[in-house]
Amino acid sequence: MAIHLTKESKVLVQGMTGGEGMKHTRRMLAAGTDVVGGVNPRKAGRTVDFDDRAVPVFGSVADGIRATGADVTVVFVPPAFARSAVVEAADAGIGLAVLITEGIPVHDSVAFTAYARRKGTRVIGPNCPGLITPGQSNAGIIPADITKPGPVGLVSKSGTLTYQLMYELRDIGFSTCVGIGGDPVVGTTHIDCLAAFQDDPDTDLVVLIGEIGGDAEERAAAYIREHVTKPVVAYIAGFTAPEGRTMGHAGAIVSGSSGTARAKKEALEAVGVRVGGTPTETARHVLAVLEAGR
Repeated sequence: MAIHLTKESKVLVQGMTGGEGMKHTRRMLAAGTDVVGGVNPRKAGRTVDFDDRAVPVFGSVADGIRATGADVTVVFVPPAFARSAVVEAADAGIGLAVLITEGIPVHDSVAFTAYARRKGTRVIGPNCPGLITPGQSNAGIIPADITKPGPVGLVSKSGTLTYQLMYELRDIGFSTCVGIGGDPVVGTTHIDCLAAFQDDPDTDLVVLIGEIGGDAEERAAAYIREHVTKPVVAYIAGFTAPEGRTMGHAGAIVSGSSGTARAKKEALEAVGVRVGGTPTETARHVLAVLEAGR
């Protein structure tokens, strides 16, 4: 019951010894994540105690992989160092890099996402909450105690709305929840996650959360029409946003009908996706579709 992250995943944390890295490493461990090491060249050879677990610090991602067999890295580094951190992880052969950092220049994101793709490393983010497979593993900053394992897959541009839908559907539960981030350039898209959930035998329904700006949701709709047989329910943030203004962390500019919540809603509904007007209504749609399929 998972995509990209399972209980078998071995996680490194780049930036573990910083304030945010320490806080969220402790939370990941509490959620059952197998955090096998941190990375900090200046503190290599030390260990950091997290309650009942001592986590070693390595000088590089490559050293961490050699010592532990890690296949996931979660990146908590300042924006100026994000590009080099992802490149280092990709060069070391990591399978999945989860980049939490916000405020990264777009040209850096273009460069490291393309580089990672060539190296065979999947990037989730930047500027994202990460992903969680409830009851198995949590890579990032998503609260682990607001849901449980279940049949719903979730892919979202918005961190806050990720949490809200997880809470709204807490009695149903999730296979995996993926926060892909809302920056103009991200390493993993709605379509990537739709494809993975389509292939996951334990995901029965997918929830897609989008927002105004760009055409990612319209492209997702086209993909759903051709490739997705499982039911999809969606929510689009930004119906009340004024046209012609830059809004939100996506820096979305809505001009005319392009990029509007209404245009995205219409594109998704045209391929059979139920679109909620609020997160609560979206959750009701999920419940109705699951009940109808029983």
